[in-house]
Amino acid sequence: MAELVREIMIDATPETIWPFLTEPGRHVEWDGTVAEIDPRPGGVYRVLVAGKFQSAGEYVEVVDKEKVVFTFGWEQEGHPIPPGSTTVEITLHPEGDKTRVRLVHRGLPEDAVADHGHGWEHYLGRLAIAATGGQPGPDVPPSDAGEAG
Repeated sequence: MAELVREIMIDATPETIWPFLTEPGRHVEWDGTVAEIDPRPGGVYRVLVAGKFQSAGEYVEVVDKEKVVFTFGWEQEGHPIPPGSTTVEITLHPEGDKTRVRLVHRGLPEDAVADHGHGWEHYLGRLAIAATGGQPGPDVPPSDAGEAG
């Protein structure tokens, strides 16, 4: 199994970014068209990505305005990454008035790293737009990724 790491600097504080990670209405501004999330250990993580890819897992760890960790997979019969089979950790590191957002996705099959890497780059870019007051537009997956996220 493999791990991918993506980082982005966002011109916003962790306090500003946090609701985009923990509130369903804010989450769909950057990732997903429907989000059922309950950010507490054992809470549900379900995000319908691009209106057609159902992701599912549960929260493992939540540290207010610092870190969320949840299991992740796809609810598609026969998919090599079933619900809850991988782990996503998103941490917020303040740097002055900005925040370094670091995403680590662990437990991916080697052949899924490129697609998921492209997906997470796409969605972190959308997070940066939303967290700074912009409108990233409708959630559609990047054209070169097999799945989003």
